[in-house]
Amino acid sequence: MSQSVLMGGCLCGAVRYRVTGEPKLFYHCHCSRCRKASGTGHASNLFLQPARLEWLAGEEHLRAFKLPQAQRFTNQFCTICGGRVPRQPKDTDTVVLPAGSLDDEPPLMPQARIFVASRASWSCGGEELPGYEGPPPR
Repeated sequence: MSQSVLMGGCLCGAVRYRVTGEPKLFYHCHCSRCRKASGTGHASNLFLQPARLEWLAGEEHLRAFKLPQAQRFTNQFCTICGGRVPRQPKDTDTVVLPAGSLDDEPPLMPQARIFVASRASWSCGGEELPGYEGPPPR
């Protein structure tokens, strides 16, 4: 895959970013940490490497929570709206990008669901539910 330039931001728009890099992986993670951090049944993360993360606006609104007992788990977010934003682990050329924070479609589609043994019984796991283009019919 080739270099991509991806733009996005948080929910309120105070934090804006640009990631330049090579998209490698795109996973839906069902681990309990990702579920708690996202408040949903899974987190959808895109991994780029090598990559560079630039803050275009709102860097002063960033906070990161590193789970003390976890080797790799960190949640980076906007302090105004709580929206998750990308992070670049210290001393790496990898960027972990929450796919929902992107302005446009990602350059690759999800490749797998991971930690499915931790999947909540109520979480979407595929196509077993009906889909609607807008709100559900009343």
